[in-house]
Amino acid sequence: MARRKERDRFDGFAVELFLDEDNDWLAHLVELPGISAFGPTPEKALKELDVAWAAAKESYTARGIEIPAAPARRLYQGVFQVRIDRRVHRALAIEAERAGVSLNALVAEKLARSV
Repeated sequence: MARRKERDRFDGFAVELFLDEDNDWLAHLVELPGISAFGPTPEKALKELDVAWAAAKESYTARGIEIPAAPARRLYQGVFQVRIDRRVHRALAIEAERAGVSLNALVAEKLARSV
């Protein structure tokens, strides 16, 4: 729930927060890594990220540039194409046939397990 709250706080963008080698906390928007902030605590780093995100949005607006939409708010249809080596394609097709599923179902299952 806190994770969703943070995503809403930053207009749907995912936030990554970690301790750097100088023992400062770095917070940044995952999809917009140039928008980041530091702080001595996670809370202060997030507060500074609030300021950085507000400034970035203000800058976009002032320059007449559309504020980027967070991936969570983009529409995904679940369709994309990937070119792969024909040997890999053959191996996947054989595996799918043996499992009694479509190639799409097999690849979708393998991808789902990896994320």
